[in-house]
Amino acid sequence: MEVDSQKQLQRKQSTYLSLDENFKIQKEVYRGQQYSQIYFSRLHMLRTLLYSLVPNWKSHLPVCTVLGLEKGKECIIVGTLYKHMKLKRCILDEYSKERSVTPLVKPHNFMHQDDYLVLEDESGRVKLGGIMLSPSVYVTGVVVALHGKETTAGDFFVEDVLEAGLPSQIERPLKSREDKYVVFVSGLSIGSSSSNPLQFQLLVDHITGHLGDEEEQGLAAEIVCLVIAGNSVEISRGLLNGQNLASKDQSRLSDPIKELDILLTQIAASLPLDIMPGSSDPANFSLPQQPLNRCLFPGSATYNTFRSCTNPHCFELDNIRFLGTSGQNIDDLTKYSEAEDKLEFLERTLRWRHLAPTAPNTLGCYPFADRDPFLIDSCPHVYFVGNQEKYETRLLKGLEGQLVRLICIPRFCETGVAVVLNMRNLECHTLTFGTQISS
Repeated sequence: MEVDSQKQLQRKQSTYLSLDENFKIQKEVYRGQQYSQIYFSRLHMLRTLLYSLVPNWKSHLPVCTVLGLEKGKECIIVGTLYKHMKLKRCILDEYSKERSVTPLVKPHNFMHQDDYLVLEDESGRVKLGGIMLSPSVYVTGVVVALHGKETTAGDFFVEDVLEAGLPSQIERPLKSREDKYVVFVSGLSIGSSSSNPLQFQLLVDHITGHLGDEEEQGLAAEIVCLVIAGNSVEISRGLLNGQNLASKDQSRLSDPIKELDILLTQIAASLPLDIMPGSSDPANFSLPQQPLNRCLFPGSATYNTFRSCTNPHCFELDNIRFLGTSGQNIDDLTKYSEAEDKLEFLERTLRWRHLAPTAPNTLGCYPFADRDPFLIDSCPHVYFVGNQEKYETRLLKGLEGQLVRLICIPRFCETGVAVVLNMRNLECHTLTFGTQISS
């Protein structure tokens, strides 16, 4: 039998550098410390930055502390915002005698027209007034500099706001003439009722080069990395009640992870992959989530292309910096503030230089004693967030020439959509997989 000597496709390679060290909990020791220390660290770092920006913003005004305010005197104060919210849930409400009066319908957003902002530093706190600082935009935990003056009522009337702004960005490598792609997917939810195994198998076959003609396989060979941004499996909450499980329930608990491992093994045999934990995955609840244990993946973990990562996740491919989360930080912002779309929330976190400003107030996080790992000290080239309702993307331009590709990755189990990024020009497109059979 004669065999055609066709040219064998070689997958393109890229240089990978993990920057997750900041998110790993290794030498941290819990000694009963309170969350105030993470706020002190955040305020110290960002206040130093804002002080350096003030001379180019309002050099003629003095910088005061909250305790040093004088009525009618214009000045600048720097501190952490606290938003007083009428509808914010309180644990004490669970024990209230009037709890039967509370509405049974749980709101998806806790905004109210009576909400107001307070600024605090080590010396004290002051209620903020004026229209320059909208309570619908800001959340508890954001550090800002404010220009204004104290009123006779004791409030601080805000006339202007200074945010930290986008940090400096490492220079992108000179424009390469070579196309290299990164594929993002999230919300596989293997084990859930909405999961379609065939749909994900089609994605696996496509990116590994087992689908399509020679042209399609040539494009697949240009994919250098797959990033799975959380919620890969879904385990029934009813099984996690602390009781001993029957043998059939034990298999129900482990089957989704086994199925995921089989699929990841096919990918890892062909190209590098990063898997991040999400809110439904078998990982710690509070941020930063630690890498999924490699013993969960006996098949795929044997490959050096398999990388179990933290959430948030930061890495570089060919000197292009990526930063992303599995979605908890943005989902929490949608509960306590408002925006036109999810991409605006991503923009705000970059301008505030903080990945999760609502942590630890309404978003669970580890009580770090002397640092805040969520501070953004270098502007990424690609900023992604997983497990969103729909695909959205935008190119954000900073005042100092920064260019950031913002990406909202939709839940794959609901949409069948994966996102593809071209590292050459930071352009995005989607891959959509459907398995509907017409009758």
